[in-house]
Order: sequence, then structure tokens, then C-alpha cells
Amino acid sequence: MTGKKSKTIIRYRKPRNFNIGMIMFAIIFIYMFFSVSTYIRKEKVQFYEVTEGSIVNDRRYTGIILRTEKTEYSDRAGYVNYYIREGKRASVGTNIYSIDETGTLATVLSDTSEETVNLTEENLMEIKKQLSAFSINYQDCKFSALYDVKYSLEAAVLEYTNFNALDQLDQAADTLGTNFTRVHAPQAGVVSYAIDSYETLTPEQVSADVFDRASYKKAITKSGQLVEKNTPIYKIVTDDFWSVIFPINEQDVSDFSSATSLKVNFSGQKLTSNGTFSLITGSDGKPYGKLDFTKYMVQFVSDRYLDFEIISDKIEGLKIPISSVTTKNFYLIPLDYLAQGGDSLADGFYKEVYTDTGTSIVFVPTTLYNSTDENYYIDIGADSQLKAGDYVVKPNSSERYQIGTTASLEGVYNINKGYTVFKQIAILSQNDEYYTIQKNMKYGLNVYDHIALDASIIENEGVLIYQ
Repeated sequence: MTGKKSKTIIRYRKPRNFNIGMIMFAIIFIYMFFSVSTYIRKEKVQFYEVTEGSIVNDRRYTGIILRTEKTEYSDRAGYVNYYIREGKRASVGTNIYSIDETGTLATVLSDTSEETVNLTEENLMEIKKQLSAFSINYQDCKFSALYDVKYSLEAAVLEYTNFNALDQLDQAADTLGTNFTRVHAPQAGVVSYAIDSYETLTPEQVSADVFDRASYKKAITKSGQLVEKNTPIYKIVTDDFWSVIFPINEQDVSDFSSATSLKVNFSGQKLTSNGTFSLITGSDGKPYGKLDFTKYMVQFVSDRYLDFEIISDKIEGLKIPISSVTTKNFYLIPLDYLAQGGDSLADGFYKEVYTDTGTSIVFVPTTLYNSTDENYYIDIGADSQLKAGDYVVKPNSSERYQIGTTASLEGVYNINKGYTVFKQIAILSQNDEYYTIQKNMKYGLNVYDHIALDASIIENEGVLIYQ
């Protein structure tokens, strides 16, 4: 009997074959994954392209106007009618106003004005100028100025209508037999009907309180108005010399301390003038600026407060963001130690090198970052071949200098080459966002250079830039 054949099946194990291609692909994938992750997480360096430009630091202020003013008062009660317009010059003896104790003349004059008098083109232009100036300079925080303009416009319209009918004033008075008194100018000057409490204010009496526009009050007596005896009727400004006193801060004190004259633009007036400048101390002990003028007094005779700009000199240079500026320390080496060596004309220094066989001199090419009348600035970086304690030798001499003295420079990181290179700057002017720096500086920047926008994220020089 033959034996039965075994039916056991033994699986054949295939030999393991390593796919080199898959392994390489996996390695590349992992490398790319980490590279992309690192790139995404790394803070990007944004750049700024250097341009030519300037910064105009015009500063806005509000000042109080002081003049040589004399207030005139009524010597009796009655109705006032003016002969001369606000802001006009009057010579000695000029009729300024009349006062009618009965009020009859004022009624006749008012009726005549309403029936026969219209505003002239010149009158309308003056009113438009006032409105335009107010519109340009209006600020919500100075809403009280609206009332000043309201009073001025009301007075102007009444004056225009009354003055256009004044030719008939004497005739009406004679017809009615009205007994009224004409008042003449006691001295020459510019007439104003805007009366406040600051006619006798002096620069030394100025304090922060006088700039509180909310509490400021100005009275304007209108033609036809009934006044009591000893009422202030008008004032006369007897001198073209006038001053503007304005609050200043510590920065202003520093900036203007050596100034004797400042260029001023009067807001809304399209007028520019140079004023003699001085620093004064107010009655509250605070510093104030004082500008003295001999022109344009008439243009502001109705105003007590003045909005203006101090125009700074326009400084041309290269314009860079403040955020791009940093400081860096450097070693100082005297100018006499600079040499040129090797197979090129590269700048560098002769460094002493110590070995078992003795002392030798080696030329070390070095990047220069700045120079003064005495020293060159060289890098302190870890990769520098010149370090603190090293000796350099003066060319054609046995004199030595030990490196160690340091100084700092303001500068930016140039990234034209794809890595950071420190470049020194010299700041000429600034505002809240930008510096104007000197152009055409040796070891400095040029127009169209690319610099790191935020220097605070740059760790050091020579850092590769990922953009």
C-alpha cells in the first residue's frame, strides 16, 4: 500500500526588495516639509526702497493777539450810529459815531437802509472771505469760534447797510431837528468794535486760562443799539506793531531756543510772514512763544485768537522709515593704521599673529563702516578676524595699537545682496514716521537701495533674507 502524499502547502516568502527611489522620495518629501514649515514660521523681512525726499515739519498753534489798543466809552446814554467801518483807519478828528438820545434818528436811518440800500459786490466779497476762512479752519473742538464769526458777520452786514445810507444821515437829522452828538477820533489808528477783556493784557500776564475759548466773550455794539453811559463803544489800535503769544512744549523750547525769527503761515488767510521770535514765561510759570509782527495787523484787528503754522526749513535728503533704524557697536582703529595689502588694493590692517616659531605680521582685509578725523569703524561680529585684544601694526613702522575701544553708529540694514549689510546714516530731520538722512555719504546709502523695514527683527549682519 503506497503512502499518501502530503498536501501541506508551504508559502514561499519573497525576498524583500528595497526601493531606493521611494526612499529618496521620502527623504526629499521630509526635507521639503521641514523647509516649508520653517519658511512659514520664520518672520519675513519686509523691505523699503530708499527714495529722495524731504520732511516738512510744519507745526500748528493757536495764539492770542496783543496790540496797542485803547477802548473808548460813551459819555451819555443813547442810540449809537457808526460812521466808519470795522478795520478802517481813522485820522485825528474823524467822525467815528454819533449818539442820539431819542432814538428817532436811528429809526429813520434804519427805514432808509431797508428801502434804498443793497449790499455792494465788494461787501459780498468781504463776507464770503470771512465765511471761507472760517470753513477752512473750523474744528469741532473749537466750536465756540462759531459765535465769534456769527457776531462779526452780523456786525459787518449792519455796518454795510448803515454806512451805505450815511450820506442821508445829516439831512435826516436836519429835517427832524434831532439833536445828536458826533464823536471824533481822539488819535489816529485802526477802528474796531469788537471789545473783550484783553485790551490791556501784557505778554507777562498770559497764562493757560486765556486760551480757554469756551469762556471767552466778545461784545460788538451794533448801529442803532441803545447803550448806557460809560459803555465801551469802540477801540482804536494806534500801532501796526502786534504780537502773538502761544503755548509751547518742551520739544518746542528745545527746537526754538536759538531762533530769532520764524516763518509763519496764517491759516485760512493765504498770508505768510516772518515774525521776530522770543521765549517768555507766563504768569503761571509756563513757557510761551512770542512772535512780533509789523505787517497784517489790520487783517486780524477783529480777532483775538489766531490759528497759524510755523514753517520749518525744507531739508532735502534720503527718506527712510524710523522703524528701519538701529544702532550697532564697532571697534575703533586709528586712521594711520590702515593699509592695503595682498594681491589687491583691498583696505585692511596688519595684524600680529603669534605661533610657536615666533611673531609674524598678517594682512587682514577689513570692511570699513565709517571714518572720523581720528578713527575707522570696523566690525565687532563673531566672524571678524580682528578682535578685542589683538594688536595691529602701523604700516612702515613698529608702532602697535591694541584693539578694544568701541563706539556705536546709527544705521540700517541694506539687503541688496540677499543678506544684511549695515550702513551708517546721519539724520537731518524727522516726523512721526520718517527720517530725512544725509545723501551721498561715504559708507552710506544710495537712492533705490533696499533696506530692512523693521530693523528690530534682524539679529546681526550677514543674515540671509527670506522674502
